[in-house]
Amino acid sequence: MQVRVALPDLVSNSYFPAIAAVELGFFKEEGLDAIHELIFPVPDCFKALRDGKTEFVAGSAHAPLWAFPRWKGAKLLCSLSQGMYWFLVVGKNSPIQRGDINGLKGLKIGAAPGVDIGLRQLFAAAGIDPQKEEIEIGLPPGGVPKGTSFGVAAAEWLREGIIDGFWANGMGTEVAVTDGVAKIILDVRRGDGPADGFRFTQPALVASEKLVVEQPEVAQAAVRAIVKTQKALSEDSELATQVGRKIFPDKEAGLIATLIERDVPYYDPYIPQELIDGMNSFASRAGLLEGDPVPYEEIVATECKSLWRI
Repeated sequence: MQVRVALPDLVSNSYFPAIAAVELGFFKEEGLDAIHELIFPVPDCFKALRDGKTEFVAGSAHAPLWAFPRWKGAKLLCSLSQGMYWFLVVGKNSPIQRGDINGLKGLKIGAAPGVDIGLRQLFAAAGIDPQKEEIEIGLPPGGVPKGTSFGVAAAEWLREGIIDGFWANGMGTEVAVTDGVAKIILDVRRGDGPADGFRFTQPALVASEKLVVEQPEVAQAAVRAIVKTQKALSEDSELATQVGRKIFPDKEAGLIATLIERDVPYYDPYIPQELIDGMNSFASRAGLLEGDPVPYEEIVATECKSLWRI
């Protein structure tokens, strides 16, 4: 069976287990002829899932809410990795120190639609009003060039002085840092910023509830493919270079194994209750969720839990 895996960012480590599961043949090993497709921004990926244009999305666990109110009609199949995974960087010569979320007054910060709410909620948790602090968050005029990953574009905007910093994936961050144009201010996974930020969201493989109910063997095959990929990358991060050389520009292909090695401690397909609790609260504060928290079993494909063994 042919299946499509939509991603909002391709040249990135954020959803890499799904990309690698396609390119390394783990989907095929499970009987699925899978292809990946870049659909930007994040909300559009889930609209494609809702409209039957893709079977799976590798994206943020909270993001189905843009197309599936209260997650109704979508199911999280497994985690691609644990924890909120975006970074805040500013120009290399900025006096702002790492962890200083209060020092950003007057800055222009690049952030993709849908991803920006993670940063906005970190500000809210820290008691910061971006409007009062004159902090601009969003895309520069003209937006992201078609077919270009946001993080890569953001690194170039920073280099050109179009923005003062950006909130993006690890690849965009690594490009900007290794090129000597940026420094990291917030890495939530590794303890920067408000403590509850880790459980705002995390990368997940998502399918429609219809697929989970009507074709459970397809959903379960996809989960097995992801789990095998996480295990393979954990044992040999250089496999990431093989994938990168197929589909990434040269610079990013040379960086991806380092990023994956750094992410391996977070490669666990398990979806914890703590994520669902934190994500409900995050989504409610962000205006994406109305009413009571949504129970675990209404968000997660619990039929797949037995497959979360890495």
